[in-house]
Amino acid sequence: MALLIGPKDYENEPPRHPALRINAKEPFNAEPPPSALVASYITPIDMFYKRNHGPIPILKDPSSYRLEITGLAPKKLSLSLEAIRSLKKHTVVATLQCAGNRRTAMSDTRKVKGVGWGISALGNGIWGGVLLSDVLELAGIPCYTRRSANGGKHVEFISVDQCKEEKGGPYRASVPLLQATDPEAEVLLAYEMNGEELTRDHGYPLRIVVPGVIGARSVKWLASIDICPIECQGFFQQQDYKMFPPWVDWNNIVWPSRRPLMDFPVQCAICTPSDGSFIKTGTTVKISGYALSGGGRGIERVEVSLDGGRTWIEATRLQSGRSAPSNSYISDVDEQREKWAWVLWEYSTTMTPPTTIIAKAVDSSANVQPQKVEDIWNLRGVLNNSWHEVHVKAEPQSIQSSL
Repeated sequence: MALLIGPKDYENEPPRHPALRINAKEPFNAEPPPSALVASYITPIDMFYKRNHGPIPILKDPSSYRLEITGLAPKKLSLSLEAIRSLKKHTVVATLQCAGNRRTAMSDTRKVKGVGWGISALGNGIWGGVLLSDVLELAGIPCYTRRSANGGKHVEFISVDQCKEEKGGPYRASVPLLQATDPEAEVLLAYEMNGEELTRDHGYPLRIVVPGVIGARSVKWLASIDICPIECQGFFQQQDYKMFPPWVDWNNIVWPSRRPLMDFPVQCAICTPSDGSFIKTGTTVKISGYALSGGGRGIERVEVSLDGGRTWIEATRLQSGRSAPSNSYISDVDEQREKWAWVLWEYSTTMTPPTTIIAKAVDSSANVQPQKVEDIWNLRGVLNNSWHEVHVKAEPQSIQSSL
């Protein structure tokens, strides 16, 4: 394996866009301004959130890279990048979202542990690569299989990323074998992002993309794939990304009592105007944001309130950047093509500040966002999908009169 970890002192990090808000410098964790998210249906690579657990790996010699398929696979494989690229290419539009998205707001209610994130720990990308189900077929595991011939039931993805949480070992995560072997789940061995080669920050030369599932399972800098009889026993699967009820805290937590997080819930946030904005009375304001739901569930509607949630108005959804009537039905073709992607939405209104703008979404399974963050508080601060609020202020009279 030709992948090497960069210097321990983070001297060899890749360049990043200066507009990113840095939430942790070493390891580097950053998110774009919320307004950048709604500027484009496909998130530009340099505006995609960065989530790391250590120094960014470096590939010295691409020709020597090998992806190992090991464990209980009937056929062991060692695939070069050239061999992987020679397989049938598949492209999927999918939104990746960190389980800690909106953690800061949860921590404001009651302190949690974890990197603080605003509303921008997500991004929508066009991922190009090979279906994992196709690769597993080469390893002797057919499609739609719950168990391999040798008893494997889970597929573990192992990175070269060395993490202190894993006591210096590699970052790793797993998904059930049935999900990995289902072509409709579109789990991808990705080598492209938005039509370009993966950058180092996003997993070069090869990463997993698991659509509709928290970003922690989309392992970057992939070294090997292991077919296992049980799910991954690593830190990030067993002792980190789990959601406990509000009454559990660090003094009474029992990690094995909860399953690892997979699909993310219905989510919605307001990206413009920003919280604390000054708006002149009588100004027509465009409210815009994103909405998404995990597991391939589409967004049924987005609702906006300007009176504290007493009344609601349905927002206009934007399909791939194209405006559509708020009550338009999305065809089966569109749903299938972009079922893993977010919906961008907007609503224009004449505003009389000060006021609070609230947004919530409903997905295709009729799941609705909870109103209060207190009801879903958890000690790790994950999956905060409570109603999102933005408070806007009246522009001071002195400023208005000078215009």
